[in-house]
Parts: sequence; structure tokens; C-alpha cells
Amino acid sequence: MSATWKYQARLLKQMIDSNNETQAHLYMERLLLFPVDIQDRIIEEISHLPHCSSDAIANILGHYSVQELK
Repeated sequence: MSATWKYQARLLKQMIDSNNETQAHLYMERLLLFPVDIQDRIIEEISHLPHCSSDAIANILGHYSVQELK
């Protein structure tokens, strides 16, 4: 998992922890370029994590993103 995903995950986690779902949607739409239906899936998956960490969120973001080049 890249440092970029971890950083974006940390910011997204802060927004979700603050119950600022609107800001989280805008962040994903502008910076991460996820369509609204994917945003909803991501937020839903994050809300069901047994332990919400930046690494767990980064894994979810990576799952829905374009595959990273290795």
C-alpha cells in the first residue's frame, strides 16, 4: 500500500470521525475522483470496519481505485 493512500486515508478517516460525510464525499470526488455510487460504498465499508485505522481505510480505497503500477 502506498504512502499516498495512507495519507488520503488518514484525512478521510478524520472527516468520517467528525461525522462530516458531506466533506468526505467532496474530498473523494475532487481529490480521489471516485463517482458518487463508489463513494457511498467506500463510506459504507469504512463504517463497518471492526477497527477503523488509516491502513484499513487505505486498503478499501486501493480496492476501489485503479490498480497501482508495480
